[in-house]
Amino acid sequence: MATNPTTLAPRAAEASRHGLDSESLQRDVLENLVSLQARYPAIATPHDWYMALAYSVRDRLLVRWVETVQSYAARDVRIACYLSAEFLIGPQLGNNLVNLGIEADAREAMLALGQDLDAVMALEEEPGLGNGGLGRLAACYLDSLATLEMPAIGYGIRYEFGIFRQAIRDGWQVEETDKWLQKGNPWEIVRPEVAYYVNFGGHTHSETDAEGRFRVRWIAANQVKGVACDTPVQGYRVETCNTLRLWRSEAVESFDLADFNVGDYYGAVEQKVVSETLSKVLYPNDEPEMGKRLRLAQQYFFVSCSLQDMLRLLQQKGEPIERFADVFVAQLNDTHPSIAVAELMRLLLDECGLQWGQAWDITQRALAYTNHTLLPEALETWGLPLFRGLLPRPLEIIYEINRRFLDEVRQRHPGDESRVSRMSLIDESGDRRIRMAHLATVGSHAINGVAALHSTLLRETVLRDFAELWPERFHNVTNGVTPRRFLALCNPGLARLLDQTVGEGWIADLTRLRGLEAHADDEAFQQRWRAIKNANKEALAKHIHSATGVAVDPRALFDIQVKRIHEYKRQHLNALYIVALYQRLRREPQLALAPRCFVFGGKAAPGYAMAKLIIRLINGIAEVVNNDPAMEGRLKVVFFPNFNVKSAHHIYPAADLSEQISTAGKEASGTGNMKFMMNGVLTIGTLDGANVEIREEAGAENFFLFGLHAQDVERLQREGYRPADHVTANDELREALELIASGHFLRGQSDVFRPLVENLTQWDHFLALADYADYVACQARVDAAWQDPATWTRMSILNTARSGKFSSDRAIREYGDRIWGLAPMK
Repeated sequence: MATNPTTLAPRAAEASRHGLDSESLQRDVLENLVSLQARYPAIATPHDWYMALAYSVRDRLLVRWVETVQSYAARDVRIACYLSAEFLIGPQLGNNLVNLGIEADAREAMLALGQDLDAVMALEEEPGLGNGGLGRLAACYLDSLATLEMPAIGYGIRYEFGIFRQAIRDGWQVEETDKWLQKGNPWEIVRPEVAYYVNFGGHTHSETDAEGRFRVRWIAANQVKGVACDTPVQGYRVETCNTLRLWRSEAVESFDLADFNVGDYYGAVEQKVVSETLSKVLYPNDEPEMGKRLRLAQQYFFVSCSLQDMLRLLQQKGEPIERFADVFVAQLNDTHPSIAVAELMRLLLDECGLQWGQAWDITQRALAYTNHTLLPEALETWGLPLFRGLLPRPLEIIYEINRRFLDEVRQRHPGDESRVSRMSLIDESGDRRIRMAHLATVGSHAINGVAALHSTLLRETVLRDFAELWPERFHNVTNGVTPRRFLALCNPGLARLLDQTVGEGWIADLTRLRGLEAHADDEAFQQRWRAIKNANKEALAKHIHSATGVAVDPRALFDIQVKRIHEYKRQHLNALYIVALYQRLRREPQLALAPRCFVFGGKAAPGYAMAKLIIRLINGIAEVVNNDPAMEGRLKVVFFPNFNVKSAHHIYPAADLSEQISTAGKEASGTGNMKFMMNGVLTIGTLDGANVEIREEAGAENFFLFGLHAQDVERLQREGYRPADHVTANDELREALELIASGHFLRGQSDVFRPLVENLTQWDHFLALADYADYVACQARVDAAWQDPATWTRMSILNTARSGKFSSDRAIREYGDRIWGLAPMK
C-alpha cells in the first residue's frame, strides 16, 4: 500500500527530532544553542539559553501546526476568525510547556544543562501586543479555541512597540518606550510571501464594465503593504495548534534609487518610514488630529489585510466566493475592527464583481460583533472629513449601507424621524461623524454583550432601537479566562492540590472544581490551602520589594486592585477609604483591625489627566503611610508599576481580597475578577458586569457586596445627584477629602489634588461618594471575616470550587453554538 510522504513528513520529523521527553529536549536545546544562537555552553548568556529552549519548544509546536493547517485545508470546515486590535498574549514559553504537557521534562532537561527553568522563563519579554482586558480576553479565547479543537485564526497588528512601559517617578506615571522586540521574538514566523496591499486616500472613479454592470475603482494616493507574522497557538494536551496572524506594515517600494542618486537620501527612504508607522505602536495618542488619523489607518490596515487573507484562503481551498460565509465567520472584538463591514463589501463588490444584494448577504452572514462598553466616549466615532480623506471608497459604501438601512427603518416605523436620526450610521448633530458601533450592528448577523447585566443594558440603552428592530440578533456571552495560564501556570502549588483532590481533568473542564466543596470544612485541607496562599504571598512580597523598595508583611490581608486606571473603576474610592482608615488608626491606635496591605496596579492613558492624578494620589498616600512609624504592622500601601501579564502571574495567586468596585452599570464584564476568583480570592464589589454572575455562582455569603444597583445609579443621575450632600453627612469622608486637598499627601502642595477633590465634590460622575458609606461598612465585614481564618478559608475554597462558569472554554462553546455555527474538529 502506497503512503503519502507529504502527510507523514511532520510526524516523521517529530519521531526523529521533536520528542517530548527530557533527553530529546536537552539534545535540541544544545543543538539550537549552536545552530541558532551561535553559542556554546561555556559562553552562553542566560538569554541565549532562553532562546535555545524557546526555539526547541517552538519546533514541537510547528509539527502540530503544520498538521492542523493541512487538516483545515483538506476538510470542509468553518473557521472562526477573531479580529482584534489587541492580543495580550503574555509570555509564551511557560504557557506552551503547560499546554504540551512537558513542563516537568523541560525542567529536568534544563537542570541537566545547569539552568533553572524558572529563571530562564523570567527572562522572556512581555509581548507588547495589547493593553488590558480586551486584549487578554482575545488571547484567552485563542487558547480555548485551540484546546477545544475549533478551527480558528486570530487577526491583529504586530506592533513594534507596546502602548508604553510604565515607570513611577516622584509618584507620577512616566511613559517609556516598550521595546519588547529588541532581543528578538522566537515564537514568530514571518511570512513575506503572504502580503497584501492596502489603499489610502485618493479618489474613486465610476464606470460601466463590458457587461453593462456598474463598477467603482479606487484610485489611491498611496498604498501600504501588510506582511503576515504568525504565532502558533497550542491547545492544552491536544494535537490542534491554531494561528495568530498579525500584520506588519511595510512600504510598497521601500527605497527610491532615483532620489538616492540625486542626493535626496531622506526622500529615498521616506515612504518606508511613513508606511511602517502603521504597525509601530499600540494605540498612538489620538488627542492630536494626526493621532486620530493614524489610529483609523491602523484599524483599516489590519482589517483589510485580514479579509484579503480570508479570500486567498478561500481560493486555495477551491471554494467559490459565494461560499465565503460558509467557510469563514469573523468576530469583531469591539468597535476597532468594525470597518470590516464596509471593507468586506468593497472587496466583494469591487474586487470579486458581486452585486450589492449578494455581497450584503455574505457580509451579514460572515460578521458578528461583540460590544465591550456602554460608555459613550468609548463607542468610536470618526469625523467625516478625516474618514473621507483617508478612506473615500469605504465611505461611499457606508453611505449606501446607511441609505438602504434607513429605508428599512422608515418602512417599519413610518413618520418616526427621531428614530431614524438615532439609528443612522451618520451622526448629523454638530460635526458629522460615523458611528462605528452602529455600522458593526447593521452589518452583523449577531451582536453580543459580555455579561448578563451588560447585555441587558446594551439592549435597553445603547442599542435599544436596534434590539427592537432585530431582537433575534442579540445575545449574551459572558466572558471567561483560561485556567491554563491563570491557574495551572501561575499558581502551581494550588494546581497540584487540585490535581490531588479532584483529578487532573479540571484544567480542561473547570466545572470539576465543584468537587472541592466536599473539602471546604475539612481542617487539614484548609491548612494545606492556607499554606499555598502564604507561599504565594511571600513570593509576591519579594517582587513588591524588588519593584518598589517597600517591605510588606505576607501575614497581612492583601487587598488588591489591579486594572486600567479610570474614574469609573473607582480607584479613588479605594484611596478615600485608605485615607479614612489611616486617620482612624492615628486617632485610635488600639483599634483591633486586621493588618492590611493595599496593592494597586494599572496604567493610565497618556492623555487622561484625572487618571494620572489618581496614580499620584495613591503614591502620595503610600509615601505618607509607609513612612509613619505608627502604621508599622498595621497598614501598607503599594503601587506596583507596569502591571502586565508577567506581574499578574504573581499577583492573582497571592491576593486575599479582590477590589471590583466600579459604578454599577459601567463595567461591561471584567475578567480580572474571574482570575482572582479562580485563585480563591474573595471579592468586594458592586453588582456590576460579571460581578453579578460571580456572586450568583459563589453564593451571596461568599461575596462582599456593597453599593447602588444599576437602576439606582440611573435614577439618581436622572433626578439630580448632589455629591456635596454625602460629604456633609459623613464626617470621616469630609476629613479625608480635606486632608487630600490640604496637600498632606504631596509634601504640602495643596493645589495639585484640587482638581480631583473638586471633581468629586461638585460632579462625581461615577458616584464614588454616594457609595462611600456602604463601601466602608462592607470593608468592616471583610475585616471581621478575615479575623476568623476557618471562615475565610472556607469562603476562599468555595470561590475556587464555583469558578467553573468563568472558564473561556465555556464562553467559546457558547460562541460556537449560538453565533458561529462552529464545531470541534479532532
